[in-house]
Amino acid sequence: MTEPMLDPLVQRAVLSNDLVYKVLACDPDLADTAAFCAHYGFVLVQAANTILVASRKVAPPKYAVCVVLATTRLDVNKKVSELLAVKRLSFADEATTMNLTGMMIGGVTAFGIDDLPIYVDSAVIDQVQVVMGGGNRSSKLLLNPSELIKLPNVVVVEGLAKHRSAAF
Repeated sequence: MTEPMLDPLVQRAVLSNDLVYKVLACDPDLADTAAFCAHYGFVLVQAANTILVASRKVAPPKYAVCVVLATTRLDVNKKVSELLAVKRLSFADEATTMNLTGMMIGGVTAFGIDDLPIYVDSAVIDQVQVVMGGGNRSSKLLLNPSELIKLPNVVVVEGLAKHRSAAF
């Protein structure tokens, strides 16, 4: 089996920021969080999802990258709206995500994104280690979430996400 490969943009970012991490191989069909965790033996609280959000009805649009645990729900229309000073936001669609980050949904990560604000929920930083996208659907990063703080455009935000209901 070949060594798992991060997206080249992500690879450059983790190396240039002196991050400590491990690369995990991922079947592209299992890249989405729930499928990945179930197949590879991770619990959802270890999964940090990276989501691009976009303002609605604002020209030019405002964007931000948000990192939250899979066990939480991003507070898009309150906390993130407040941070970006806009009234309404939504998750960016697949085409916009690819255009702005160069990454496919299921592989999006904060690493390699230099021109957008990156908001990280404080609950992510509280974890011992998290698994995140590798910039593509065939790799993941396993790391201590404090490595995110090494990125120059990261802001840790208390209450960026809310816990999902127990039914999740």
